[in-house]
Order: sequence, then C-alpha cells, then structure tokens
Amino acid sequence: MPKKPSLTPAEIAAQAQAAEDAEIQRAFEQGITTLRDFISPASLEIHSAYFRLGTKYGRTIYIYGYPRELMTGWLSPIINIDEVLDVSMYIYPVDTSVVMKNLRKKVTQLEASMSLNAEKGKIRDPELEAAINDAESLRDQLQMGAQRFFRFGLYVTLWADSLDELNFVQHKVETIFGQQMVFSKVASSQQEQGLNSTMPICTDQLQIRRNMNTGAISTSFPFTSADLTQEKGILYGVNMHNNGLVIFDRFSLENANLVVFAKSGAGKSFTVKLEALRSMMVGAEIVIIDPENEYQKLCDAVGGAYVRLSLNSDVRINPFDLPKVVDAEDAGDALRSNLVTLHGLFRLMLGGNQVSSTGQSVPVLTANEEADLDQALIDTYARAGITSDPLTHQSTPPTIINLYDTLLHMGGSGPQLAQRLRKYTTGTFAGIFSQQSNVDINNQMVVFNIRDLEDELRPVAMYIVLSHIWNIVRAEQKRRLLLVDEAWQLMKYEDSANFLFSLAKRARKYHLGLTTITQDVEDFMSSKMGRAIVANSSMQLLLKQSPAAVDVLSDVFKLTEVEKKRLSNFPVGQGLFFAGPNHVHIQIIASETEESLITTNPNAQK
Repeated sequence: MPKKPSLTPAEIAAQAQAAEDAEIQRAFEQGITTLRDFISPASLEIHSAYFRLGTKYGRTIYIYGYPRELMTGWLSPIINIDEVLDVSMYIYPVDTSVVMKNLRKKVTQLEASMSLNAEKGKIRDPELEAAINDAESLRDQLQMGAQRFFRFGLYVTLWADSLDELNFVQHKVETIFGQQMVFSKVASSQQEQGLNSTMPICTDQLQIRRNMNTGAISTSFPFTSADLTQEKGILYGVNMHNNGLVIFDRFSLENANLVVFAKSGAGKSFTVKLEALRSMMVGAEIVIIDPENEYQKLCDAVGGAYVRLSLNSDVRINPFDLPKVVDAEDAGDALRSNLVTLHGLFRLMLGGNQVSSTGQSVPVLTANEEADLDQALIDTYARAGITSDPLTHQSTPPTIINLYDTLLHMGGSGPQLAQRLRKYTTGTFAGIFSQQSNVDINNQMVVFNIRDLEDELRPVAMYIVLSHIWNIVRAEQKRRLLLVDEAWQLMKYEDSANFLFSLAKRARKYHLGLTTITQDVEDFMSSKMGRAIVANSSMQLLLKQSPAAVDVLSDVFKLTEVEKKRLSNFPVGQGLFFAGPNHVHIQIIASETEESLITTNPNAQK
C-alpha cells in the first residue's frame, strides 16, 4: 500500500497555527463571554503602599498592637464608619495543653526576673507584677475551661477614588484605632497579599496574628451596628450603617405609634404613604387626615374612600355620635367619655384656651359656663333618650342644633353660650357638623380631606374627625394605622393637643397605630402634650431638619454631635429611624410603581 508522505516540522507547525487561528476566529465570531469577563476589573496595579483596582485605589492595613484590656464594641466605630472598607478577621484556636505549657514557662521567667530585681535591691516593677497576675489568672481560667486561647488576625482594606482621599481615609481610621490604644500599620510591599486576605475567599496571606483569649476575642464581635430586621413586618428602607434591610413590624413594640419630623420637601409624606401602601399589603386598614390633598392619588389607586370635607360638600359628621358597640369594660363609660370629648370640642369651637404673656392657659369658658355646658350636654342626650345605660346608646344621637335649643331655653349662661355656638347651627359654619353623620368608612383605606375648609374650621374638623375615627376604632378592633398629617395644627390648642395625646396613650389597647406627622417641630415640641406624644411613640423618624429644629430634637432624642450635623444635611429620603432602644441611619427606598403612586414631586408626576 502506498504510504502517506510525512509532514515536515514546518508544515506541522503551520497546521497547528492554522487550527489555533481558526479557533480564535470562531470564538471571536461567536462572541463567547464568560462570567469572569463580566466581574473582573479592567486592570490591577500593585504598588508597595497601595494598589489600584480598575479606577479604585485601595490600601490594606493590619493591626499589630492592642491595649491590656479591650472594651466590648471597640470595633463598632470602624464597622459603622461612613467610608468604604473591607474588614477581615482570622481566628485560629490553639490547643489548651500547648498554651498551659507555654504559660508555665512564661510565669517561671517572670517570677525569676522579679526575684533577681529583689536581690539587687531594685524598686518594684508594676508592669512585671501585672504580667504575672494576668498570666496566673489566664492559667486558672484555662484550667477550669472558662477560657480558650486563639491566634487572632485583623486586617482592613480601605477604598477611595484617589490617592489623596485614600490617605484621608487612612488617617481617619488610624485615629479611631489610636483613640483606643489599638495600633495599625500599612502592609508595605504586601498589598497583594493584603487584598487577598480581605477578599471573601478566606485566605490569610498576611499571617500577622496576636494571642487572645475568649474574652478578648468576644469584644471584637463585628456586628455591633443596630439591626432592625425582623422576620415579619414591612420594608422601611436600607440601613446605611451596614446596608441591611430595615424590615419592621411596628405592632411588635410596646405601642405602634410613630412620629415623623421633617422640613418641607424632605420626604415625610412620601415615607408615610409608602408605609401605608405596604401596610395594606399585610392586612392593615389605613385612615388618613389629609390637610393638603396629598393622598388622593394613592387613595384612588388602591380603591379607597376619599371623603372631602368642606362647607359645600354633602359630607356630614355628627360629633354627638356614640360607639355602636364597645366591650364590657367601656360600655358604661361610653357616654361619659364622649361628654369629656365634647367639652374639649366646644371649647375649641368657642376659640380655644388662650395663652397669656406669662405662658399660662387662659380658659375660654368660666367655671359657671363650664357647669352650664355640662348640664346642657347631659340634658340634650337625655331628650334623645340616651343615658348612661348602654342599652339606650342605640338611639339616634342628638346634634349641635339640639344642644343649641337646650342652651337657649335654660337659665344661667345658657343663652349666651347658645349665641356663641350660633354660627355652627344656623350661621356661617352650619351644616357640616350640625346634622346626622352620613360617612361610611368601611374600606381598607379612608382619607379625610380638609384642605377646602376655612383656616378657623380646620382644627375643629380635625378634632371631630379624630373623635369619629376613635369611636369606630373602639367599636371594631382590628389592626389599623391612623395618619395625622400637619399635626402642629392640633397642638396649637390645649384641648385638641390633649385629645391627640389621649389617642396616643390609648391606641395600643385597640390595635391602633397613630402616625403623627409635622414640619413645624418647634411648635410641636414646645407643647407639653407634644413632648408627651413623642414619649408615647415607640418609633420616631427624623428626616432633614432646619438648623433651629436640630437643636430642639437633639435635646429630646439625645443625639450625638455627628447625628446633629447629619440631621441638617440629610439628602431627601434619608434620616434617623428610631425603633425602641435602637436607631439607625436609614435610606427610604420605593419601587418605580410605588413611587409613581406616592410621589408629590411635580417634575416626577409629569
């Protein structure tokens, strides 16, 4: 058979090159891209004191010196620092028998040194004595199993956009360490090993370690920033300390009340609308008092009931309404409780308690007028067939017109009081609160809009609406959120402020969470009741504030100097979120769909 001619080495090399070129061409034409191509940086430059990864500069430092004692949470300032850094800890357990043997040798050496010093007549060495005591104490604890021994390595990689910024961050970190007598160094000529040691691949290439026992290791526990993540609840935003999610159930606290303080445009309405929308998803009912027509778009989107209160609307709310059904404990007090509420309402209608130049409250009614009004209220209910007997509470309640008639025909100051109430019965403000209620809030979201009411009538309307909602809350207990926007309008008057505080104090019993929203922090906090409402709210949200408000809030919430500085410089949507004993720096985040429903930014709505 004829043999194939053998190929020369040059021909073989040419064929191999052709095959390789064909493979390269095929790969190029197919556009093969691996995962490594997507995640790998464009370049990596290693220098003696820093490295450059793509466009980012980095530097790894290691800890080589510690004080005699470490306090719990000493690493917390580094973990929570507002800089980009990677922290790696390597902990190597050491066999106790080996440690005991080395400690025995060490104690022998130390005691020998002390004996030599004594023989030579030298003065006592406190440092030497402390070392012996520490070693003996550690030997005892190791022997009893109360402690274990470890080798501990701590490395920190700093990141920045420029070398100058990197040097600044390094100085900042070293200052924090130095304040606690913890000493660090740059991993000179070992930056590549330092980078690898702080990457999440668990390779300790620096191998710079320090002996530590269990107690010292425990003080270095890294997760010391406040964590407000629960298994149940709604998403409020992102924890800016550790990039964790703030998922929280406000009903899990001792009360479900929330106060929101922010200057105009800081995102307070956006935040509470987002919370309301997400709370509806987990079954909560939402009731809102809207003084500026900010909630209609959201209400319409979720199919809620939008109740517009004005002198020209057909909506009527009767402040004399009683709860339809109350539990046994409240049944006998339903009428008496509403009488107290009505006293506050009529004082508000008649001008509210004024404040004198000395800061004292000047009653709008005299003692005789208070007594006559009280008797007139009782008589008005009695004429409608309603007494303290709960069985009579199903009767049709009276109205302000009936009270007007009672006052007009009674002795004492009754006729004068009737004339002062006349504008609410047959005068300018007649109709809206002087007839039987026709409001049905049987909906998962109900918004009461009071924007179109006259300024004089707004506090009265908010008071009556709150009273009406409170009766419904007491009648049918379920998880609800009540949002009172621009609450400072209620805090201007003593009676309405007292009523709002009463709601905050009693809401928990009826599964109600009260959200109080205001931008006039000074007015709100200058009131004794305002501070009491804050004290009775387990959650607080402080968004961007005016410089004057920062000082007020700092005193109330005991803010640090750093938090005070941040509070007046927060961007829109960021703030301090307090929940129980913890508080975090939070970023409020919404999806595109949520943002389209709740934003009040005119540019975003176009």
